[in-house]
Amino acid sequence: MPMILEHIDAIARKKGRDVLFLDFPQKMIDDEYDFFVDADWDNLPVRLQVIAWLDKNQIEWSECGHVANENIMCGYRGRIYIDVPFDTENSVFQKLSSYFETQDGVMKIDGVVFCYLPLDVAMQNAHHDEPGFWDRWAENF
Repeated sequence: MPMILEHIDAIARKKGRDVLFLDFPQKMIDDEYDFFVDADWDNLPVRLQVIAWLDKNQIEWSECGHVANENIMCGYRGRIYIDVPFDTENSVFQKLSSYFETQDGVMKIDGVVFCYLPLDVAMQNAHHDEPGFWDRWAENF
């Protein structure tokens, strides 16, 4: 069923803070990772495993789009926004970090990337929030 997803940068601007999200790059035949491969995101085993863990730990999450870009239109790629502030003193952030990363910042779960988008980067697209921006953009696409 079609649904409208917010871009991760729009979420950061709405929250007024840095945001965390997950990407699920898929291994290609040559063992290289590709962030843009089409996959059955709803049934991707590693994604389902992560969602189950987030739900079990009562960590709020939602599907989200990539960083908005006026030059490309991209379909959903399985990305998940995690509604937890990027704060190393926050106990929920610490739980997330220890689930996804080793002490050295290496990802523990193959096929998952734990990401951070700073608010100042998200603010570069603040003009996207102007009323009618995307409607005007679509007219010229």
